[in-house]
Amino acid sequence: MSDTEGEATPVVENTTGETTAAAEKMDVFEALQKVLKTSLIHDGLVRGLRQAVKALDRRQAHLCVLAGNVDEPNYVALVRALCDEHEVKLVKVPESKQLGEWVGLCKIDDEGNPRKVVGCGCAVVKDFGEDTEALQVLLEYLSARGKE
Repeated sequence: MSDTEGEATPVVENTTGETTAAAEKMDVFEALQKVLKTSLIHDGLVRGLRQAVKALDRRQAHLCVLAGNVDEPNYVALVRALCDEHEVKLVKVPESKQLGEWVGLCKIDDEGNPRKVVGCGCAVVKDFGEDTEALQVLLEYLSARGKE
């Protein structure tokens, strides 16, 4: 047993030593999800088209997230035009239900699983809240991607 414990200890030290490497390997959507949760906790997130357009017009927005399965072309055109006009970064996610879950438009059951997820077509981050590793990963991705 002591041999097993000896092997387990270096593995734990390796994983703590590679936290920065894990942050760099963090998926962009995982980072986006954590940034949205942090922003929601710090009351810096607005959800829905009406609130998003207000935040974009007032130049309060730092980041805009748009669902990819929005059917209305005018909806997408309005959000894209406002983001371009005010130089706000725009990120697209594949599903509105997924975005709704990330921005808190769902119930969480006793086991921690989301239930009754409501779709969200657009969300805007007005305040990132804390400076986290996920935020740094997301900002690096956005700066590397440039203008879409």
